[in-house]
Amino acid sequence: MFDVGDFQFLGELRRMNKRQLYYQFLNFGMIVSSALMIWKGLMVVTGSESPIVVVLSGSMEPAFYRGDLLFLTNYEEEPVRVGEIVVFKIEGRDIPIVHRVLKVHEKENGLVKFLTKGDNNQVDDRGLYAPGQMWLNKSDVVGRARGYVPYVGIVTILMNDYPKFKYAILALLGLFVLIHRE
Repeated sequence: MFDVGDFQFLGELRRMNKRQLYYQFLNFGMIVSSALMIWKGLMVVTGSESPIVVVLSGSMEPAFYRGDLLFLTNYEEEPVRVGEIVVFKIEGRDIPIVHRVLKVHEKENGLVKFLTKGDNNQVDDRGLYAPGQMWLNKSDVVGRARGYVPYVGIVTILMNDYPKFKYAILALLGLFVLIHRE
């Protein structure tokens, strides 16, 4: 069923002394810390709480396809314009939505409200908004699409759709860091 060669990493771990093993765990911690610092840095530079998102549905086809990786900015001084693609969050929903601004409604007091719609959808997004909500506010916006890389985010979708795949990938990456000596 299993070949002895399948578990060579266990022999690698046994051959390491305590100092080497401690160094590998420390190295792993540094990698995780670096990734978090890069993410926080991107948040500061872009002004967005989520500077990189993955398109999870086909509602924006043909502009964006499922699995496309979007780069976002969210600068306060930039006005929301008709035609731009925004990522927004709705109260009560965990997952942000990527859609195009369809209409902008500016009040005399400076308050701006807008309506969105997916390019591949037949109707506007009022059915997606919170009950009784007819327009989005600027505070609902997570970011505005500034660029994208096609299909790179499909790995994220696979990891969310198949949790065992996610844990296997994370275990393999962690194991690689622990047994890799350089």
